[in-house]
Amino acid sequence: MARDTRVNRPLANHREDSMEIRWVHAFVAVAEELHFGRAAARLQMAQSPLSQTIRKLEKDLGVALFERSTRTVSLTAAGHAFLPHAYQLLEGVDTARQAARSSTGGVYGHIRIGFTGVLNHRALPPLTRALRQRYPNIELSLVGRIMTRDAVVQLESGALDLAFVGLPVQSSSVHTRLIRREPFGVVLPTDHRLAGASAIDLAELADEGFVTTPLSAGSSLQETAMRACLDAGFRPRIVQEITDPFMILMLVAAGVGISLMTSGLNEILPPGTVFVPLTGEPIYMNHGIGWPAKGMSDALRVALATSEEILPTPGGDERAN
Repeated sequence: MARDTRVNRPLANHREDSMEIRWVHAFVAVAEELHFGRAAARLQMAQSPLSQTIRKLEKDLGVALFERSTRTVSLTAAGHAFLPHAYQLLEGVDTARQAARSSTGGVYGHIRIGFTGVLNHRALPPLTRALRQRYPNIELSLVGRIMTRDAVVQLESGALDLAFVGLPVQSSSVHTRLIRREPFGVVLPTDHRLAGASAIDLAELADEGFVTTPLSAGSSLQETAMRACLDAGFRPRIVQEITDPFMILMLVAAGVGISLMTSGLNEILPPGTVFVPLTGEPIYMNHGIGWPAKGMSDALRVALATSEEILPTPGGDERAN
């Protein structure tokens, strides 16, 4: 017998074409991708049926959820208003499924984890390996290239359950915990005049061209590096901006410029680059994990407990907020 995925409504308002859970899944996919083609691929369906599904949902709600053009897709005001409720609806369905399954033992659920990329190479793999080994019934979805600012927004909205962030974050709706402190150094091309130095005073780099993440990206790495340069008495001359930190290292290898990076990247530098520590008082990048302050699922609870074992807070520091 086919499973009925319709959301129950009062009988007086019942219509033949009432809202279905799969419509909400489709809406969330398009809202997150802002691209019908990518959303269709993510849902493993063709683009035309996806568009029809969204139109059915819009007809059911009586409002347009997306502004569409030949080049762009964006949420309307109604779409923005509907999104958090869509997350809550899907979360409610997952909670109901978990409640049914939990009677058989074990922990079930779905955890969406946001991470930046190469900056999390020391933390993400051991945590996800431990979770997969200990809790095979928890589904993990990994969302890459999420900078701290976007991570906080998505944690607040419910789009993410857990995220790797730079600390501190300014949000009363997100709890965080410190997992690592790494000092900054400078990544140079191997033929740079200072490549053989044992340590470099940051002020010596005032005339250099820097490769960074965009300021608008909301990267804690970039913000900390910019602040360090200003404290050293200069504003860095940025020659290229790119979101992916590993691509920054590749551009340094290509001789485009230099970059301030944390010591953890020293072990995965591409050929043609060298990491040199900075002199003076260390400048630290504080790596942390963040999660929503409210609505914790059993799956997230055990994930956080696992993280405290796998990624302990250094030095006994308390969570940031």
